[in-house]
Amino acid sequence: MESQHDSAKLLQAQSHIWNHIFSFINSMSLKCAVDLGIPDIIHNYGKPMPLSKLIASLLIHPSKTCFIYRLMRILIHSGFFSEQNVTEQNELEAEYVLTDASILLLKENPFSMTPFLHAMLDPILTKPWYHLSVWLKNDDPTPFEKTHGMTFWDYAGHDPNLNHFFNDAMASDARLVSRVLIEKYKEAFQGFESLVDVGGGTGTVTKAIASSFPKMECVVFDLPHVVTGLQGSDNLKYVGGNMFEAIPPTDAILLKWILHDWNDEECVNILKKCKEAITSKGKNEGKVIIIDMVISENEKRGGESIETQLFFDMLMMVLSSGKERNEKEWTKLILSAGFSHYTITPILGLRSIIEIYP
Repeated sequence: MESQHDSAKLLQAQSHIWNHIFSFINSMSLKCAVDLGIPDIIHNYGKPMPLSKLIASLLIHPSKTCFIYRLMRILIHSGFFSEQNVTEQNELEAEYVLTDASILLLKENPFSMTPFLHAMLDPILTKPWYHLSVWLKNDDPTPFEKTHGMTFWDYAGHDPNLNHFFNDAMASDARLVSRVLIEKYKEAFQGFESLVDVGGGTGTVTKAIASSFPKMECVVFDLPHVVTGLQGSDNLKYVGGNMFEAIPPTDAILLKWILHDWNDEECVNILKKCKEAITSKGKNEGKVIIIDMVISENEKRGGESIETQLFFDMLMMVLSSGKERNEKEWTKLILSAGFSHYTITPILGLRSIIEIYP
């Protein structure tokens, strides 16, 4: 009886290891479906789409039509499509519909995650993972630098393709975040005459804030290669610069998904520059609004959301010098930079709004 139990445990452990070895197959199957335009094809069909019609709509070689059913089968299992009218006799008449996840992959969806998928699964960003163990044995700053000989930011600065993917990915996320901010937490921005969005990219969030608060002077502040040629409006302008050197004086600062890219020392430097910018007018009413993850220590270790936060933490380790932080780590950063107090509001899914005050 004991050996039977041991065998069952071994087989279960083997299955667990296989699942983790092969988990990249989920990512690559999804990338394939997006590259083929499958979510958009099903969406444009306008009703549940039979497999035979899907195959006829795809630009694939006639000898490969038999493989689409298998591709769709794993993506149904992963929750990206669902199936109706399935009969064992005729798999070609299975009909596919989108799920919430595949709706977020439609090209025309303003919140589309397709650019994020293209950026994260590009070989430029996947190759560094092969060097993770070697990196741990040497003094290279990040696996990305070990692989490419320069930082992620320098690479994006000279590779228009990666820069485009990255800016598009950040913009699509920013559209979703700004919608939630304006709908659910508009009061965070009330009462300020000016706001600087530090590392604001192409300005998606700032545009939403500027149109909701027409009397507020808004500035998108980012590296010169990011903001060059971008057009402002009545109460929005673009300024190129470096947040480690100086940030334009302002009442409020927004740091959306910025601090997780940097190590503790770099974050304290950024926050000190923020403090200088919001107290430079001699007032202490300003604040810094951070949008980032706060890793929950209480959440069930096996939960999907904690796993996603840990994925992001590892991503920051591989691509940049950053990390995801729990509340204790955030408190240390905030106080080290000379701020007096903060509030955390968890209203952005896996991320929170952290408001810090001088």
